[in-house]
Amino acid sequence: MHGYEYQVLLLNEQIENETREWEQKKREYEEQQEKANASVDQLQQDYYNKKPAAVIEYCEIVLNNSLYPESFPKSYELDYNPDSGILVVEFALPAVEHMPTLQEVKYNATKQEFKESHLSEAQVTKLYDNVIYQIVLRTIHELFEADKADALTAVNFNGWVNTLDKAIGKRVTTCIVSIQVKKVEFLGIELQHVDPKACFKNLKGVGSSKLSGITAIQPIIKIDRGDRRFVEHYDIAHTLDNSVNLAAMDWQDFEHLIREVFAKEFNAGGGEVKITQASRDGGVDAVAFDPDPIRGGKIVIQAKRYTNTVGVSAIRDLYGTVMNEGATKGILVTTTDYGPDAYDFAKGKPISLLNGANLLYLLEKHGHAARIDIKEAKQKN
Repeated sequence: MHGYEYQVLLLNEQIENETREWEQKKREYEEQQEKANASVDQLQQDYYNKKPAAVIEYCEIVLNNSLYPESFPKSYELDYNPDSGILVVEFALPAVEHMPTLQEVKYNATKQEFKESHLSEAQVTKLYDNVIYQIVLRTIHELFEADKADALTAVNFNGWVNTLDKAIGKRVTTCIVSIQVKKVEFLGIELQHVDPKACFKNLKGVGSSKLSGITAIQPIIKIDRGDRRFVEHYDIAHTLDNSVNLAAMDWQDFEHLIREVFAKEFNAGGGEVKITQASRDGGVDAVAFDPDPIRGGKIVIQAKRYTNTVGVSAIRDLYGTVMNEGATKGILVTTTDYGPDAYDFAKGKPISLLNGANLLYLLEKHGHAARIDIKEAKQKN
């Protein structure tokens, strides 16, 4: 074989090898594209089906595409409750020391130097407050505008700041603003014409008069997803009718029923109820998060499927649990009633006692019928 023919042969082999490599890379790329497209399609389907993980991922994409300066923290955590349609946003806000203070720079030709002038402390304070209110409204607006599946009935925004507490000389992370807004209400606002602070206050947002003071406030809703006591719930109310004796119901079913009926109570006002791990230890059976800025907060609920009168010791235990949990209120629900000492102890304390009659009323209010027959329950036991 002549040298020329040999070179042609080598060149053809090289072309064939490179062609095979290119085709292999092409196939791998197309497979990756198909997987990526399938993933996007699945996310879209799950989002429109309002699956919590998909709604959270979709909202994260929305916020990730929101453009801010490079120095902006842009850190947040999201939680979504499919029952109430509330998205909780825990949002990292810039601290007041991150605000730019440089107002102008002048060059003095005679001295051949630059002279800077800065905003006054009062001007920085005013600017900071205005920026924070704009961030809050902008974030809520972007989430609602992008919500094509109507998965969000409301957004609860908690704004957190990491800053130096000059009183103790340490950095602290503090919630300085909290607001919960329904989608229908918010989309009726013409944001281009509003004063950010006035709009925030009109929507019943919670925050101090001067946000730059970094005064800590209680978030309207702050779900502790690290609380391992919370478990998946199941509904039981649809199985009820006039033949069901609540006093003889399985104790776990009874706890889930109490969670369900209170969820219907609190969901109407934008709240949420979580059930805890079944333990039969007299601890917390459910936790409600009520967004009302006056009467709301964290509420501990205990369910007592009893056939005897509830004594004062159970009320003392509930009160202790309320204090230990840092809750604003405790609710005890039973199938029977409470003794005089129990009612006396509860007076003047953040405790509500619901007896069997109250429970039947709540069920009826939400369209469910049942009965309580203590004598029958005792015979079965």
